[in-house]
Amino acid sequence: MMQEVEHGELSRPRVSAAQVARACGVSTATVSYVFNGKTGVSSAVRRQIIEKANELGYRSPLTSAMHNRSLTRVIGLIVPSMVNYMHMHWAQAIIEAAAEEGYDVFVSTTGDDPERLDHVASTLSARNVDGVISTGGMRLDARSYGTLNSARIPVVNLSRKVEHASASFIGIDDALAARELMTHVLGHGVTRIATVIGPRFSTASADREKAFIETAAEHGISIPGDWKVSTRLHRNGGRIAAEELLGDPDNRPEAIVCGSDEVALGVIEHSVVNGISIPDDLIVVGSDGLARSRSPLMGMTTIVQPVAEMAKAAFSVLLDHIEDPGAPTREVICRHQIHTGTSCGCHPDSFNALSTTRD
Repeated sequence: MMQEVEHGELSRPRVSAAQVARACGVSTATVSYVFNGKTGVSSAVRRQIIEKANELGYRSPLTSAMHNRSLTRVIGLIVPSMVNYMHMHWAQAIIEAAAEEGYDVFVSTTGDDPERLDHVASTLSARNVDGVISTGGMRLDARSYGTLNSARIPVVNLSRKVEHASASFIGIDDALAARELMTHVLGHGVTRIATVIGPRFSTASADREKAFIETAAEHGISIPGDWKVSTRLHRNGGRIAAEELLGDPDNRPEAIVCGSDEVALGVIEHSVVNGISIPDDLIVVGSDGLARSRSPLMGMTTIVQPVAEMAKAAFSVLLDHIEDPGAPTREVICRHQIHTGTSCGCHPDSFNALSTTRD
């Protein structure tokens, strides 16, 4: 599925490095250092220079050359962290896809901190990367995209969208996948259900939570407010959520539906340590479809995202934008699968019968 948006460019009067330097109260050499990606300039001064340059419309010689087809052949990749295995797999697949086209990848992490994301965008702009793939977008924070757009650096969002930011998007239908997952869990006859997702400023997490809750409601099940948990997208985040949800033996959910495999793994680890059997005492399912989650050892029921396909599509779309700055933005929705394991109470023999594929 594609969605096209036309782009236009406004002509600006030429601004010199000396003008930027005067506006910032620094030397022209300092401005040159920043826009040539050299060290020796503090983060605060670097950010001040980039913000003022964007405001004035300054274009460094390297950036101008890039848009005259003299490319650096380096792209930026923004991920929330490298602790979550999903981010690691996406990063590896993007690096491999880029290498096939002779591109290197500069990887930055944000920790899901909006200030850090803004700083990363400023750094990538200063380094004159040819384009950026971001898995760390925050739904309502388009500041970083303003920085990159001002530098005429194309951006492709992977997994997460950013509202009010013009950028191509590659992902799955998170709402549909979440609906299918919750429907499968409900098929086991449970009525006391909790949900655990990542940060709600992630469109992927927010869309999954909304679909989880609505699907349960359609089956006459209301999920209590304190059983709708948002946590960090890693195993420790899952352990913290599990401690909150499972602390009272007399008031525990029968199932925990998670918006991330890493989070689900954390929930399972906490449960096992505390003598809670999966799935006899508690059903736990995830989303992402990591290979280790689906292994016979873990047997997790989960949404499977086509990692390599999504990564290749993201780089391919970004390459189109690099080679044709006027190309319209695109939305590419990749197919997902529901992998049925044992963590939901299904028997291994039923894997093939219960697995489904969706567009």
